[in-house]
Amino acid sequence: MNSPVNPNPLARIRQDIQSMQAYAIQESAGLVKLDAMENPFPLPPELQAELGRRLGAVAINRYPGARIDELKRALERYVDLPAGHALMLGNGSDELISLLAMGCDLPGASLLAPLPGFVMYAMSAQLQGLAFHGVPLTADFALDEAAMRAAMRAHQPAITYLAYPNNPTANRFDPDVMRRLIAEAARFGGLVVVDEAYQPFSSHTWLDEMRARPEANAHVLLMRTLSKFGLAGVRIGYLLGPAALVHEFDKLRPPYNVSVLNAECALFALEHAEVFAQQAGVIREQRDALMAALARLPKVQAFASEANMVLVRVPDAQRAFDGLKARGLLVKNVSKMHPLLAQCLRLTVGTPDENARLIQALQTAI
Repeated sequence: MNSPVNPNPLARIRQDIQSMQAYAIQESAGLVKLDAMENPFPLPPELQAELGRRLGAVAINRYPGARIDELKRALERYVDLPAGHALMLGNGSDELISLLAMGCDLPGASLLAPLPGFVMYAMSAQLQGLAFHGVPLTADFALDEAAMRAAMRAHQPAITYLAYPNNPTANRFDPDVMRRLIAEAARFGGLVVVDEAYQPFSSHTWLDEMRARPEANAHVLLMRTLSKFGLAGVRIGYLLGPAALVHEFDKLRPPYNVSVLNAECALFALEHAEVFAQQAGVIREQRDALMAALARLPKVQAFASEANMVLVRVPDAQRAFDGLKARGLLVKNVSKMHPLLAQCLRLTVGTPDENARLIQALQTAI
């Protein structure tokens, strides 16, 4: 006898998916947007006009073709890709994270990352049916080397993620600890993905390590995005590493995953990289000024940052968040993301005027 048929179409959707919360994007209309680590500076008007002309000439009636390969070559030149390495494109880093999980979906495989960290590492594991192991950072957001090493030995994860700098804590992990954990992964054939989303604002890149010590980093993939470069709306990420590894993951990439319009925007930006480098320099200066101003506020603890954001602990995160929003400023309340983030807000570094408004409003909001 056949089982009774459930006529509800939701029954065809995995129960764990139905139990999930979608990635939340805050409503920002009418607010100073300091919640998403975006570059606050638009293109200069003359470059806007030039880009408009370029996009108007793009053959949007055709599928993406050779222009995508030109973007790859441009990025390879931009990063000075080491010999023996390859680069692949993603529709933002999020797609690359999904493809990495898909490629490592072997029976019993798992992913591992320190927590708090970027939520997409754990989400990609869940969506792919992989186990995820989170290892808490120390109280000052450093890697807990002993705990990381123990977890890696116990679970032998297919991928260990190390964000460099980390999100949402904004700090850069100790390179010596990173080296030892990367060596630990090599012992059981695990991959390490170093996520450099915030590289334009950091004092060090792991790519220098990959150039200087290729054998020690033969199982390391480095991931970046053009979002923090200044193209958050364009949605282009890229992954680079030893050619044999990148070649396998590139097989999973959907055809035409990068649109011709996005590729043309990225090529245009790389042709004017000095403009974005200047903007990143201003953001770094503003970050330091914001940190100094935060240090003068009573009851506010600002943590060291090498990104375009600053994590702060306040007496009452929800009250401060609501107070800032009432004054027209939108930040990110991360206080419930992880116990180590109790009473913490994440502040994106804005323009000089936006940062001044933030400090003035924060004084009242707390």
